[in-house]
Amino acid sequence: MTEKILVIGANGQIGTELVNALRQIHGADSVIASDINSPTYAIRHSGPFELVNVLDKDNLHHIFNKHRPTQVYLLAAILSAVGEQKPKMAWDLNMTGLLHVLDFAVEFKVKKVFWPSSIAVFGPHSPQFDTPQYCVMDPNTVYGFSKLAGERWCEYYFNKYGLDVRSIRYPGLIGWRANPGGGTTDYAVHIFHEALKQGKYQSFLSANTALPMMYMDDAIRATLMLMDAPADKITIRSSYNLAGISFTPTQLADEIIKIMPGFEISYAGSDPRQAIADSWPKSIDDSYAQKDWGWQLEYDLPKIVADMLVNLKKII
Repeated sequence: MTEKILVIGANGQIGTELVNALRQIHGADSVIASDINSPTYAIRHSGPFELVNVLDKDNLHHIFNKHRPTQVYLLAAILSAVGEQKPKMAWDLNMTGLLHVLDFAVEFKVKKVFWPSSIAVFGPHSPQFDTPQYCVMDPNTVYGFSKLAGERWCEYYFNKYGLDVRSIRYPGLIGWRANPGGGTTDYAVHIFHEALKQGKYQSFLSANTALPMMYMDDAIRATLMLMDAPADKITIRSSYNLAGISFTPTQLADEIIKIMPGFEISYAGSDPRQAIADSWPKSIDDSYAQKDWGWQLEYDLPKIVADMLVNLKKII
C-alpha cells in the first residue's frame, strides 16, 4: 500500500529536513508538507503543500479528509524559551494541537503518528547524569510540562484506541539547513553562524553548562528508524529517551577553534535561558532505543563541527 504522509509544522528546524528525507524515500507526491506559514523555497518546489493551523479544527479536519494520510508527523510547537514568554499560547498550541491530531488520526484510521517530545520533560529533581527512561519528572517550564502531558496523552490513545503513536525525547538539535525555533539549546546553532560572520560569539549559557545535543542528520535518522520499526518492537508508548552527545559551550568553542584558530567566545550572564538549562539533564541514558529498534549515534562533536562549518560556508 502506498503511503500518504502528512507533516504538520513542516517549515521548522526538524520539519524542513524531515520532509526532504521522507520525499526521497516515498516520493514527492506522497508527502504533504503543511504549516501555518507559507512554505520555504525548498519545500514549495519539491512537493505538495497545505496551509494548516492545528488549532483550527475545521481546517485540520478538511486536510485529513482531503488527503487521508496513512502517517502523520506533528511537529508544530512553541519551544522552551519562547514558551516562557508566551506561556498560555504555548500550552494551547502544544496541547490542543496534539489532541486535535490524535482525534483525527483515530477518526481517519491513520496507521502511525509521530510526535516529538523533549529532554525538557525532566526537571530539577530528575537525575542529571545518565538520566534514565523512567525517573522523577518535574519540569518547570510550560514547554516541559506540555511535553510531559503530551506523552501521557500519546500513551493513553495507544492504550484506549490502539493508535500507533511513536515519540522521541529529542536532545538539543544542531543543523545548518534551517534556523532554530526558539529553544534553550539554540546557542549551539547560533555559534556557527556568528563564527563565520563575525569570528566571535557571545553565549547566553555559561561556559560549563553541559547539555545533551544531537546533529540533525542523526535526529532524522532516529525518527525514521523508530517509525520503520515493527509495532511489536515498540515497548514505550510515551516517548523514548535519545541521548546524543553532551558538551558545554566551552567544549564546542574549543572544537571550532581547531578549524578557525581566531574564533573567540564570551559569555553574557544573567540570561533567563540559563535557569532552564540548569534544570535539564547533563547526559541521557537511551538504552531502550538501542535495545528496541537498534539505535546507534553516528556524529560525535568533531564530526558535527566540521560538517556545520563546511555547509554553512556555502550559504552565509
